Amino acid sequence: MGLVIIFALVTILAGYGTFTSLKNKNLLGIVFAGGTFAIFGWFTVMTVLNHGYPIAH
Repeated sequence: MGLVIIFALVTILAGYGTFTSLKNKNLLGIVFAGGTFAIFGWFTVMTVLNHGYPIAH
């Protein structure tokens, strides 16, 4: 279940990048970071819904 953890970390970092790009009014940064946030956020949600939360053993 390491995949969902990696997807979640990328989503969090892309969200921060999108916020920073919006603050700096960087259009290309908004497009790429926002796209990454949307795609990896969708992957994260779908992975959690299909496979459940990662469980520590």
